[in-house]
Amino acid sequence: MNNTSDNIQPFKQEVKKTLKAQRQFYDTNATKSIAFRIDQLKKLKEILKKNESNLHKAIYEDLKKSEFDNLTTEILPIYSEIDYTIKNLKKWAKPKRVKTNLLNIPSKSYIISEPLGTSLIISAWNFPYNLAFIPLVGAIAAGNTSILKPSEMAPATSAIMAQLINDNFPSDYLNVIQGGIPETSALLKQRFDKIFFTGSPQVGKIINQASAPHLTDVTLELGGKNPAIFTQDCALNIGVKRMVASKFLNAGQVCIAPDYVLVQKSIKEKFLARVISEINKQNYSIENGNFVQLINDKNFDRVVSLIDSQKVFYGGNYIKDTRFIEPTILTDITIDDAVMQEEIFGPILPVIEYDTIDEAFAIIRKIDKPLSAYLFSNNKTIKKRFLNEISFGNGAINDCIMQFTNHHLPFGGVGNSGTGSYHGKFSFDCFSHQKAILSKSTWIEPNLKYYEHTDAKMKIIKKLF
Repeated sequence: MNNTSDNIQPFKQEVKKTLKAQRQFYDTNATKSIAFRIDQLKKLKEILKKNESNLHKAIYEDLKKSEFDNLTTEILPIYSEIDYTIKNLKKWAKPKRVKTNLLNIPSKSYIISEPLGTSLIISAWNFPYNLAFIPLVGAIAAGNTSILKPSEMAPATSAIMAQLINDNFPSDYLNVIQGGIPETSALLKQRFDKIFFTGSPQVGKIINQASAPHLTDVTLELGGKNPAIFTQDCALNIGVKRMVASKFLNAGQVCIAPDYVLVQKSIKEKFLARVISEINKQNYSIENGNFVQLINDKNFDRVVSLIDSQKVFYGGNYIKDTRFIEPTILTDITIDDAVMQEEIFGPILPVIEYDTIDEAFAIIRKIDKPLSAYLFSNNKTIKKRFLNEISFGNGAINDCIMQFTNHHLPFGGVGNSGTGSYHGKFSFDCFSHQKAILSKSTWIEPNLKYYEHTDAKMKIIKKLF
């Protein structure tokens, strides 16, 4: 569906109708049953498994992503998330007893995780299945109804997700709505209880503004310029191997990929040689199944415009017809260069030389807080300083992007790179409200808080507090 301003009105009415139906279904309390939630998660996994071949075809049409990369970066992580959630859901949803302060004795205190209600998930195109279904797992697990809006920039994967969800789940529970900016704008005018958005900081600001009139709970998974620091004492060979694999995964269209490298000047030449060697060894190409095309002509042209021919150290070639840009290294980069003014989201690696770690940290601080940050070092002092002095959403030491795969770690940004987090129990919490309950006994009621107020009562109350 791609509505213009002339025919968006029927779409708006359909959205209102769907959302109303979801509210009515939510009010039946059916989604609050743990057994119901687990059944829906099992059903979702079964549907995806039965349609893996169609999922492969669709993502190849959009991105030329191979079956291997689709399985390892999209499908298998979804299965893993579903399995982990099913295994732990009863424990997560169980009311949690907490201590009661002296002032309220005798009573019990506990926390109930309740679903927020109707949720809107707006996902991104770069990992279209992963970034749509993993948040959806959290919404289902927490007991919400959901409308999923995939990115129109990946039309084939958007269409298959709509088919699989809309053909197998009732629309008053789960529904996929396709479309572009008019459809998204129409959705954002509605009152949801939760909005989960994955995309750029620019659009994240629009999401925040749209949610403000309804005071809707919002999670924003955004991006940023993620640094990777290589110190003099790093394990260079393994560090470069891991960094290169992370940087050029999905042709650099990864929100947590290293966006630029800060390398200590004494190892710069060795570093560059190792990077080139690793790129050549991997032999990146769509035909080899370890590379993809840029998502569309607009993004292709934008990324190409960031290649300064005077600073190309390696690569720099591209083919517009196939939207292919080869892995490219830029050197002699400063933070004033065009490539440092925005998130690259493509296979370009700017390399900045630094002398001291203070200088490296100062460069990072001049840029908005990144979604991810990476340090390659064996120096304990530098590791500690990196963790204590640099603010970022998530990261790793001596690796890149693998923090995303750990169910036990929250995934999210900070400041310009996002708000809130998800994955594993953090997804369950993301789509839940923590309801605080004090359940008091009726067999006794001290007279301390009631009139009349005396000095003796005040002394006791002070001690109890």
